[in-house]
Amino acid sequence: MDDRVLVIGSYNHDLIWELDALPAPGETRRALGFRQGPGGKGMNQAVAAARQGVATAFIGACGADAFAADLRALAAAEGIEARLETVPEAATGSAAILVDAAGRNSIAVALGANDRLSAAHVEAQAELLTKARVVLAPLESPPAAVARAFALGRAAGAITLLNPAPVHPELDAGLLDLADLLTPNETEFAQLLGRFAGVRVDAAALASLDDESLAALCARLPCSTLVLTLGAAGVFAAAGGRAAAHAPKRLQQPCRLPVPEVTVIDTTGAGDAFNGALAAAWASAPDHPLTSVLPWAVAVASLSTERTGAALAVPRRAETEARFGQRFPAASWPLG
Repeated sequence: MDDRVLVIGSYNHDLIWELDALPAPGETRRALGFRQGPGGKGMNQAVAAARQGVATAFIGACGADAFAADLRALAAAEGIEARLETVPEAATGSAAILVDAAGRNSIAVALGANDRLSAAHVEAQAELLTKARVVLAPLESPPAAVARAFALGRAAGAITLLNPAPVHPELDAGLLDLADLLTPNETEFAQLLGRFAGVRVDAAALASLDDESLAALCARLPCSTLVLTLGAAGVFAAAGGRAAAHAPKRLQQPCRLPVPEVTVIDTTGAGDAFNGALAAAWASAPDHPLTSVLPWAVAVASLSTERTGAALAVPRRAETEARFGQRFPAASWPLG
């Protein structure tokens, strides 16, 4: 098994409009600027992992169009091994992103071919899964394809990391059971609590809850371990309500990490930067507890918000080390 991250996920070509404020329903606002570039949660996370200097592979789907050529060019430029299922009758994914002056965003996604990724295509890449230390997946791909990847990865001894973004209508407890770590944001966490625990919470109020209250909510979900991303309020990690023998060392105590001070320009893709960097750090130090690799992911995600864009805003390892004085987690670190 190599120090490798394998991402099962999406590519979307991002079309981005910059505004002074996000429009209200029915409102038309004049944009201050427009740009476009690569995105999609899966590819964003793969780029984030690769930019930490860890061998990274990507399994996804695309159409037979110009955006698919952009996907292949990006993967080659970033040193990512891409195994793509071409779906000629579907368009490569795309996204419309509105970003306001405070860096907040609203996003509409047309998943296109991403939604057609097959479990059979994943199965055909089984040799990649035997090399992975961490298998990472967001949910812009069919849960059946993600579940097959997690099953194959887990059989080979990999850590499985599920970023439930967005919460897919077909997400079920079986996929949660295959995930060693779940990484929702506030909105996704609230949706998961409603679906799997029958608990209604205000997503906007989660960041203000104390550790005991957040840990109690985490324990209501049928998963082993969660890392809840809270934007400017940092991240919170706690045990879920299901113990799993396969999962990495289970958290004994909840843990909260703040974000370092940064000048936020654009939060688009910050969650993807976090997940990709976390997967890379854990792939490099797989025997380390979660708490020893989380700070690196928080630092990378924070620094990414000082730049515009998604995939291309992710800092490389040397940039994060220089900015925050952190050292990238490695297997030679003493366990802590």
